[in-house]
Amino acid sequence: MLRKITRLFVLLAAASLILGYPAAAQPTQTNPPPAAKSAVTVGETIVAKGKGMEVLRSQLDLEVTHALAQAAANGRKVAAEQMPSVERQVLEQLIDFRLLTARATDAERAAAKDTAQKRYVAAKAKLGSETAFDLQLKFLATTREELLAKWIEALTAQAVLKRELKINITDQEARKFYDENPTQFDVPETVRASHILVATRDIQTGAPIPENQKPAKRKEAEAVLKRVRAGEDFYTLAMAFSNDTGSRARGGEYTFARGQFLPEVEAIAFTMKTNQISDIITTTEGYHIVKFSEKTPAHKIEYASVAADIKNGLAEEAIQQQSPEYVTRLRKEAGVEILDEKLKPEDPGPAPMVAPRAPIRKPG
Repeated sequence: MLRKITRLFVLLAAASLILGYPAAAQPTQTNPPPAAKSAVTVGETIVAKGKGMEVLRSQLDLEVTHALAQAAANGRKVAAEQMPSVERQVLEQLIDFRLLTARATDAERAAAKDTAQKRYVAAKAKLGSETAFDLQLKFLATTREELLAKWIEALTAQAVLKRELKINITDQEARKFYDENPTQFDVPETVRASHILVATRDIQTGAPIPENQKPAKRKEAEAVLKRVRAGEDFYTLAMAFSNDTGSRARGGEYTFARGQFLPEVEAIAFTMKTNQISDIITTTEGYHIVKFSEKTPAHKIEYASVAADIKNGLAEEAIQQQSPEYVTRLRKEAGVEILDEKLKPEDPGPAPMVAPRAPIRKPG
């Protein structure tokens, strides 16, 4: 598998939280311009500035909210003592995005907008309904307009980096990677299923709850199962009731091979039929309700279906390696200043820039 790369923006990882690439809302601006001094309202604080750009405290706060929502949706809790580091990292990313998108051509902006809208459509279709899509966005503390605008911005920045760094992954390079890493494209038999977990562990500490509290949790699970079997939407119920923060934002969905999930759940999931709902399954984590979607036989992914993803992954690695020096130069040229002492980086220098897509990964 291509080396896992840290994304430039933690907001809405395209291949995970929105389960593809989101669709169709038209933001009023393709790339919102930096706020000018004259536009700063009374009480607004400028936390960073440079030639032709400013970052307001309110803009930073919004992106930090998005970052925290994504972390929570991935099952990661950000401790209070980590907040200064999160704010510094998000500010660095905001500055870099603005410096990069300011250098974009009209053609790059148009292409980024077109690609983002196609991914938006695909993601909404994958979630299956407008309601599920809106629930996903609400869970991630964002809106359709913010999501699409952020993807356009990220794709525009990616295009600028590819052009400025002269990154062009050829068909030959992609094919070479595919041929030299055959096991990365071998996919074992997998199951796609969703679950609702009523946990019998403390959500904050992970410690088992007292035995005398488990009957109440069992009754809670039984009540949810009754609603599922009465025809209520599983995705919506998972978003509302599941204690599995790692999958709740996806309506409880996982794709997994044998040995990758809880054995009690696997034993049942691999025997279920399409759209079948399980009885309550008890594990060390709590009480599970499983909805089966599909089973995929073991197979090898054909090159043609992953060629574009391989190119994107290799481009990300190239950007990761080459962008720090380039972005440092942009910052110097723009005379970037961080005005809030608490937000100044502990280790001077920008974070590596990467494209807004995930590298190649097998299902699961």
